Amino acid sequence: MTDEQSKDGEYGQRGGSTMAGVGPPAGAASQGAAGSAGPLQGVLGRLEQSLAGASGRGPAPVERWNPPYCGDIGMAIARDGTWSYRGSPIRRLPLVRLFASVLRRDEDGRHYLVTPVEKVDVAVEDAPFTAVELEVLGEGRDSVIVVRTNLDDVVRIGPAHPLRFAVEPGTGGLKPYVRVRGRLEALFTRALVHDLLAAAVADEQGLALYSSGLVFRLPS
Repeated sequence: MTDEQSKDGEYGQRGGSTMAGVGPPAGAASQGAAGSAGPLQGVLGRLEQSLAGASGRGPAPVERWNPPYCGDIGMAIARDGTWSYRGSPIRRLPLVRLFASVLRRDEDGRHYLVTPVEKVDVAVEDAPFTAVELEVLGEGRDSVIVVRTNLDDVVRIGPAHPLRFAVEPGTGGLKPYVRVRGRLEALFTRALVHDLLAAAVADEQGLALYSSGLVFRLPS
């Protein structure tokens, strides 16, 4: 567990937040990549085996690993955060969390699964994570906005986890993102965007969000 996760875990206990974590659904651990029972075989099985023992220790030090690039194996993450392998959803939540712990976005903008021995492509439709819950501590310019992702990363928007906004082409809709770790981001779900905007403060320059001493201005 990282220091940030540890601190946020303490926050969840103090504040009674539901962000303490959501466990996998009953039976999830026994399902294969497409929902079949039994251990994984082939490429996914090899990846899982190479990461054996890493689960439960938090994100791996992937920024320090430089293994050989081994190409595209058909791994993908949809806009809603669903992981798939060659078109079939990966239904084992513990396996998704394990793979997410070794996910990295490089300077070329591409996402990769990185183990000590290999590096493979992951096709990410938008962002690799989704922001699914938030809580605002304090009020106005003294606020701290706490966000939980679909894989139960909990971060406080601020210097280490900045917020950014994009405008969706065609619709003009607002797309907020928060940095989770490294270059990896979480896209706010449409439902959560409304909760985020409810925390905005109006001033002479327009609308802004305040968190951890920083100000994030909304596009006009």
